[in-house]
Amino acid sequence: MIRVRPSQVTRAGSPLLPSCLLLSIFIPVGLLTDTLAPSQEELRELREQPIDPQAEQEIIDSIEEVYFSNDAFDMVQHELEKLPPELNLQELEEYRDKLKRQQAAVSKKVADLILEKQPAYVKELERVTALQTNLQLAAVICTNARRQLGVAKEGFTGASLGLLANQRRRHLLTGLLKSLRTIKTLQRTDVRLSEMLEEEDYPGAIQLCLECQKAASTFKHYSCISELNSKLQDTLEQIEEQLDVALSKTCKHFDVAHYTKVQLAYTLLGKTQTAMDQLHMHFTQAIHNTVFQVVLGYVELCAGNADTKFQKMQYKDLCTHITLDSYIPCLTDLCKALWEVMLSYHRTMQWHEEHDNMETSPGPGKCVSGTELSDSVVDRSYVKKKLEHGLTRIWQDVQLKVKAYILGTDMSNFKYDDFIVVLDVISRLMQVGEEFCGSKSEVLQESIKWQSVNYFKHYHRARLEELRMFLENETWELCPVKSNFNIAQLHEFKFMGQCRSPSVSPSRQAASSTGLAQEELSLFQLYLLEGNPFEMHIEHKEEETEDVLASNGYESDELEKCVYQDYDNDSDSDVPEELKQDYVDEQTGDAPLKSVSRETIRSKKKSDYNLNKANAPILTNTTLNVIRLVGKYMQMMNILKPIAFDVIHCVSQLFDYYLYAVYTFFGRNDMYESSSLGLISSRLRTTLNRIQESLIEVAAGENAGVHGAVEERKEKVPSPHLSQLVVLTNSGTLYGLAQRVVATESLVFLAEQFESLQSHLDTMMPAAKKPFLQQFYSQTVSTASELRKPIYWIVAARAIDYEQMLLLMAGVKWDIREIMSQHNVYVDVLLKEFEQFNKRLADVSRHVRIPLPVSNVLWEHCIRLANRTLVEGYANVKKCSNEGRALMQLDFQQFLMKLEKLTDLRPIPDKEFVETYIKAYYLTENDMEQFIKNHREYSMKQLANLVNVCLGSHINKKARQKLLAAIDDIDRPKR
Repeated sequence: MIRVRPSQVTRAGSPLLPSCLLLSIFIPVGLLTDTLAPSQEELRELREQPIDPQAEQEIIDSIEEVYFSNDAFDMVQHELEKLPPELNLQELEEYRDKLKRQQAAVSKKVADLILEKQPAYVKELERVTALQTNLQLAAVICTNARRQLGVAKEGFTGASLGLLANQRRRHLLTGLLKSLRTIKTLQRTDVRLSEMLEEEDYPGAIQLCLECQKAASTFKHYSCISELNSKLQDTLEQIEEQLDVALSKTCKHFDVAHYTKVQLAYTLLGKTQTAMDQLHMHFTQAIHNTVFQVVLGYVELCAGNADTKFQKMQYKDLCTHITLDSYIPCLTDLCKALWEVMLSYHRTMQWHEEHDNMETSPGPGKCVSGTELSDSVVDRSYVKKKLEHGLTRIWQDVQLKVKAYILGTDMSNFKYDDFIVVLDVISRLMQVGEEFCGSKSEVLQESIKWQSVNYFKHYHRARLEELRMFLENETWELCPVKSNFNIAQLHEFKFMGQCRSPSVSPSRQAASSTGLAQEELSLFQLYLLEGNPFEMHIEHKEEETEDVLASNGYESDELEKCVYQDYDNDSDSDVPEELKQDYVDEQTGDAPLKSVSRETIRSKKKSDYNLNKANAPILTNTTLNVIRLVGKYMQMMNILKPIAFDVIHCVSQLFDYYLYAVYTFFGRNDMYESSSLGLISSRLRTTLNRIQESLIEVAAGENAGVHGAVEERKEKVPSPHLSQLVVLTNSGTLYGLAQRVVATESLVFLAEQFESLQSHLDTMMPAAKKPFLQQFYSQTVSTASELRKPIYWIVAARAIDYEQMLLLMAGVKWDIREIMSQHNVYVDVLLKEFEQFNKRLADVSRHVRIPLPVSNVLWEHCIRLANRTLVEGYANVKKCSNEGRALMQLDFQQFLMKLEKLTDLRPIPDKEFVETYIKAYYLTENDMEQFIKNHREYSMKQLANLVNVCLGSHINKKARQKLLAAIDDIDRPKR
């Protein structure tokens, strides 16, 4: 249908026709002309209307604008509303005619336009008809084609393409099924990973996880795989955490298979260096946790309650709560635990060394790329340096932990054996440190030195007080020991005879020969797989045995019987002069023989008053205790050399105090100064003064004005007092000779033991302090035998009545004129005194053996005193003739002859002293002057007597005064 719009009936420049006048024609194509044909009336009216185009245009232009508005315009309503209130038929008709003219003009204009476009319309209609024909033909062709395609589809294409499609679908589904199975396997991997981690198969777990990550990246286009990939990454991190935990387990108990798995796992992760950093961190943590748990366990056990305050303490503070009873077990367990950690580190290094050797020389089947080889070399170098550097770090941590434990407790009240065990354990730990990393363990040495000095001062002070108590309660009776007694038999000296001590300090190892050190296995070799080096001291302690006491005081053996039988056949000439001289001249300073040899026993004659008894050492319980103390001190010094000087200084004080006590008890006497016998040498006097000043505490009343330092007073000990049970004034016991012999000879025996230990002490003493040790031996130890003179002199001075002899000599008439053939009575009295003395010595020897040096000293003192009494008696003579001088010589020769039968002492002491004085009576004036200058051993009174009595009748008064003046001018040093 064709719609003719108003614009099609307008002219150029003319307004649009009103809608009421337009012809909107919707007609079929074939009926268009019929529809447009006006009625007869309309044609007539049209013909009647003017044909002038301009007039026609004017009519069209006269149409109201409102008619051009829109199709919905209601023209009837419009026209009706225009009607005036009063209608006029004529006006209405005129107006109607006007409207008709306007409609006729519009219709005519439309008809003209239609006629103008009719050829184009006809042509277009023909094209439409042709198109309709073509469409009908295409419809027929399509119908035929569809029919034929349906036949083809049913006959061939449907079946064949269906097969191909199914095959393609099958192929796609097969691939999809494989992917789904892989995805299912990946999603179930976490179960297998958990199982492998429980089995500690860390390399397998990491390998599986890495393969799963690789597979997940292949299927990352699936949405479910993205979640799986993140889950695998979390699982890998979890494996690393568990691997870190597994690595930490190797710090306490190293297992080769376990560590190999862990290292292989870190290699797969490419984190070998990270693993080594973590390992050192774990070792540090293991040391801290181990020591804390060990100490905490003992502290809580001893506390006896469930108080958790200890768990929150710092390790250093926790160590201060260890009790004395649990100190050693805790220290032992602490060292055992630290040993396990260090052994694990040692085995870790050993594993890496073996592993590096295997990697350095790969097998023939191995093929390693250059990059992998370079990375491997870098890793091995890093690991090696890290492990070597870690040795010092770990040992430093161990030292600091043990140091905190050592210093956390005051050990001054420990028992000696317990403290020795502590030193033994620390010494073994220092040996471990030296073998572990070559360290000298300065931290441990300093801490144990501090504790040792502190303990030793307290211990030594207590021992000195104990020694004072022993000395004040000592009755100086013999301690019955076996004849073959040796200090090596005592527990305290066992360490000197052992080939391998239960704990050998690093310093002792260094002192051993290189060859022996190479042959001995290190602790890490001995206890590589089992055992612990901190368990041996207990076993050693149980094995100690000691048997030094005799069943009675007079043990005999066959060797000594043989010796005494040989003695019976020996003559006096068999005694070596050198041996005699050793005991006669005590001022030589030579140390006495260290043991009684066969020759010494053979040399004993009547002077040795105990030939029927075994030659057992003379010592007391106190002496034995001092020797044991020395052994304990040396044992401590042997384990810990840094305090060697302090220990040796204390050892010297033990000897000093014992020597001073023996001197104070038995040797101190004011008569020494007037004796002029040189009983106390200058060296002995210096030693005694030194001991008194440095060791002996002065009573408050004696020196109230002096306030010494507190520390100085602490190091001093009060002077001991002799027990009231010891009586030294009884003449029947020779003024306590038995006790004096036991005391003095026990001191000499103690000095002999010190002499035997000198070389051992010298090896322990620091080089800078060795002069102290040498001075101690030369100035103190060697003076022990010199105490025999002053101690036995007191006995000799009282054993014989010298005053009676002087009275008897005063009654003799010396100015006789005839030479006498009979000696005076005083000689016989004096000899009887000596015989009585000899008998009393024999009585004493039944209880205490009197050694040859002692009897010699006693006889020497008695003879010297007798000879000097003789000279004093001769010096008291007022008148004397030459015959009187001859009588003096006769008396003295008689005395010597009888005396030589009583004693084997040769030569007779002071024989020349008497003879020279008697012969001086025959000197001239000039010779007498020279005699006075050369013989200062005589007193001024004795020399004056020579001048007055001998020369008085031969020289004038002036010459006598000259000689007496020479005597007064002589400065005689007291001897």
